[in-house]
Amino acid sequence: MAFGGAQASYINPVVPFTGTIQGGLQDGHKITIIGTVLPSGGNRFAVNLQTGYNDHDIAFHFNPRFEEGGYVVCNTKQRGSWGPEERKMQMPFQRGGSFELCFQVQSSEFRVIVNRNLFTQYAHRVPFHRVDAICITGIVQLSSISFQPPGMWPANSAPITQTVVHTIHSTPGQMFPNPVIPPVVYPSSVYQLPFFTSILGGLYPSKSILVSGTILPNAQRFYINLRSGSDIAFHLNPRFNENAVVRNTQINGSWGSEERSLPRGMPFFRGQSFSVWIVCEGHCFKVAVDGQHLFEYHHRLKNLPAINNLEVGGDIQLTHVQT
Repeated sequence: MAFGGAQASYINPVVPFTGTIQGGLQDGHKITIIGTVLPSGGNRFAVNLQTGYNDHDIAFHFNPRFEEGGYVVCNTKQRGSWGPEERKMQMPFQRGGSFELCFQVQSSEFRVIVNRNLFTQYAHRVPFHRVDAICITGIVQLSSISFQPPGMWPANSAPITQTVVHTIHSTPGQMFPNPVIPPVVYPSSVYQLPFFTSILGGLYPSKSILVSGTILPNAQRFYINLRSGSDIAFHLNPRFNENAVVRNTQINGSWGSEERSLPRGMPFFRGQSFSVWIVCEGHCFKVAVDGQHLFEYHHRLKNLPAINNLEVGGDIQLTHVQT
């Protein structure tokens, strides 16, 4: 299974935003945008999958408009000229509401998934491999833009399930409810570590958890715990003073044997942002850091549904948790 070619997420990018898609789009690529629609300041936002940093060639223009009851325009621009619009007379976004917007690249079309529900499909008008940049404009505040390369777990064909997103904004903001995904938004003025939240329904094969943040410049260590009651089913503990990533399980207050081996060097760096992706499989946890597969950890606690709490703490600033 290929894990190469992934790129780190853009965390809290400022809109308007234009960023590189490393290596360009490929069949099976997935881009996920987490954000909030602003309650005022305009009527539109747009996501452009384009060639280069100008807007002369846009393979896919996705443009929600809060006008005339709300609708979404999709289009393609070639050499500065727009083609015929495709309009979907539905509005899956809400002013003031948080959202998860995913673009899946398939051989014949883009699939657009909003809040884990398929919203529309857009047939390619130009070769998608020309796309090497993403541009986002309009009335949105962004938490993250992440990239899942072809062949990376969980597979693009995996069932779409409900996700609960906890986003910590850089400035205090009002909490806006969303009827599809119930987000919990913590203004930075009240946010504290350790962070503790429940995992709705517990773990099961294909369940994924994403934790993103920034490591403090003088960090010694931080941890991510998947808990089952008072037990810790999976303890992920990067230690900068030991240049190690320690994994372990604690049962009845006693730690088991540590696992420290890595296929490559220390993937975490003081002062830099990170994204940890944990996928639960039937026999193990698969862990990727910044889109690169790092290791597997075989289950020592076998009752997966009972593993239903997440804890994060240590020398980091936490920016995004998705369970």
